[in-house]
Amino acid sequence: MDICNHRTVKPFILIRIWLLAMACSLLSTGLYAETEVRTLIRIGDQLQISFLGEEGFENSFEVDRQGYINLPEVGLVKVSGLTIEDLRSVVRQQLAQSYRNTEQLQINLKESRLLVTVLGYVQTPGEVNISGQGNLQMALTAAGGLKPGAQLDRIQIKRAGQVQVVDFKKYMDSGDEALIPDLQPLDIVFVPSSPLTGNVQVEFDAASLLAGGDAAEKKQSVRIFGEVHNPGTFSFEADQNMVDLLMRAGGVTRFASVSQIRLITEGEPQLFDLKAYLDSGSSRSMPAVAAGATIFVPMKEEEIKTGNSTIYIMGEVFRPGAYESKAEASFFDILANAGGPTRYARSREIRIIRRNGTVVNFDLQAYTEGLNTQSVPTIAAGDAIFVPEKNDLNQTSWLKISPDKAVHVLGAVTNPGRYEWSNEMTLLDLLAESSGPAKDADLAQLSIKRKGQAPEIFNLEAYLSGRDKTPLPQLKGGDTVIIPRQPELPSGNKAAWIKQSSEESVFILGQVGVPGRYRFSPELSFLDVLAAANGPSQQADLREVRVIHRNQSAVQLTQIDLALYFETGDQSLLPQLQAGDTIFIPDQVLTNYPNQAHKSVRIMGALNSPGYYRFNDDMNLLDLLALAGGPTSEALTEDVHIVHQGCCDTRTTHFDLRAYLKAPQAHLLPVVRAGDTVFMPVRSQSRWSESMALVRDLVSLLTLMLLL
Repeated sequence: MDICNHRTVKPFILIRIWLLAMACSLLSTGLYAETEVRTLIRIGDQLQISFLGEEGFENSFEVDRQGYINLPEVGLVKVSGLTIEDLRSVVRQQLAQSYRNTEQLQINLKESRLLVTVLGYVQTPGEVNISGQGNLQMALTAAGGLKPGAQLDRIQIKRAGQVQVVDFKKYMDSGDEALIPDLQPLDIVFVPSSPLTGNVQVEFDAASLLAGGDAAEKKQSVRIFGEVHNPGTFSFEADQNMVDLLMRAGGVTRFASVSQIRLITEGEPQLFDLKAYLDSGSSRSMPAVAAGATIFVPMKEEEIKTGNSTIYIMGEVFRPGAYESKAEASFFDILANAGGPTRYARSREIRIIRRNGTVVNFDLQAYTEGLNTQSVPTIAAGDAIFVPEKNDLNQTSWLKISPDKAVHVLGAVTNPGRYEWSNEMTLLDLLAESSGPAKDADLAQLSIKRKGQAPEIFNLEAYLSGRDKTPLPQLKGGDTVIIPRQPELPSGNKAAWIKQSSEESVFILGQVGVPGRYRFSPELSFLDVLAAANGPSQQADLREVRVIHRNQSAVQLTQIDLALYFETGDQSLLPQLQAGDTIFIPDQVLTNYPNQAHKSVRIMGALNSPGYYRFNDDMNLLDLLALAGGPTSEALTEDVHIVHQGCCDTRTTHFDLRAYLKAPQAHLLPVVRAGDTVFMPVRSQSRWSESMALVRDLVSLLTLMLLL
């Protein structure tokens, strides 16, 4: 054949042009891949992994300190030091164990980051994550910046056991970036503190330095400490005396013992009485001060005050202590001079301790309210007034209240315990102090126990409702009030309903919130008992409720259509209950009732909850599928089988559920009756196999064309 013929050369040239274009495309792809190969993944980088249709790949993945990323369904994968192309191979190999179509996986370097640690004299030391092109200044800024007192010319960068010292001050003066090295992942930046900061952490400012004195050399200074306003080390001047130096230290405080000031000069201690100097004004009583001296101003020591006119007041007052009293001073004058009782004072039991040892009790609160006829006690020299502390409910000790001043509250109250008692209080005051009865309290059986007497039963419930006009019992100190508890629900305490008589109970079983045994009285109805059991559950079959009457000579069974009652409100549909009856509410799923298959529909196949389900005329195919939990992901919704079981023959209806859901108006739901069978087949895998074979054929064809 003549290849130079015009008719044959033109197609050949076209093929060569197409192959040249394909080669250029491959070359550009190779160059892009080479660029990716050169990009190594580092610790702290942000990776974007695109895997369409799979959850868990929407967010970016950060490379942790160990060089790993956490992939869904796979776990930790080592990625640091790999290229993007190598990472694609590794991730596809790992994901192929749990996912399909891993060829669709795309991995891109979303953002290059640097993970470094900044320690030392910075505001927030710790690990920081900065941009991949970040430098030392950006790392320090991410750590909150430098603290006052940081040594800028000795910043250290630690990497793989090597330490490099950077003069950051020089960089800040010149702006020359060559003075600071590039950072690498996992570098440690340490900022030392200046020697001027000393060994104690303080705010590094001029005011703080001058507050400790102005001395430059220890040998030419004077140390002043103790009860002065500004203790410290001060420079010595020959023309200054002791008073001048104390004034430089801010003067003495109000707690200073000015008559006991101590001075040590060249190892010789001396005492200086500042009060005597101020009283006399004589400079002969002032000692000479030399360089290197130490001055100490001690705290005034407390002295015990005694005397023929001294009154003592102790306890919960604002200013307890010893007071000089006059003959005309009354009890209230002394108490007012002490600041009065605090809010923690038990003002009902103030005690006056006489000089001869006798004790007088005084109820200040009752006196101020006009309830106490006791006269105000007189106070003589040498007497002591003691204001005790109020009893605290949170304290562990109860010994501060004597037994004749306390009442015990036990049983079904919110805060049972031992409470302080006063005769003007009532039973209701006591219950209110204990935060009231509990929700299960039996107020009709309240018991009052008094030493040496039989318990007194009081019906508090009838008193509060107004049915009983009996006055409240009068309590006194030492009594015990007991409120019993009502029987608990069967689910909470099995022992409680065992003690309860079955002739006073109703049993409710099956699909209710809290099945069990409940106390019953004639005024309760069927709905009362059902509500006490928290009502029917979602799985309850309300059309088949049964009531078993066992209180007659023969056991009788009543069947109730509770759903019809809720639709019509007809009270005649509800039975009259009696003690001993049993209520049973069955389950909608008829797995345990195969003898009632004529009232149900069988649902099988690729459904979440296949089985028997009760059917009525108000339901359709969608209701049945919803009861069965809906189709699974493998269900073939295009071909749903409905098997109709007739008296003479059996026929099958095929229904495209998928098309109906897309256009409900264009299709009709098939008729389903009790006794039918609904089958949801599983989707075949043949279409997937054919698609994969077609893809393999296309790949082979493209490979052959490239070889040509």
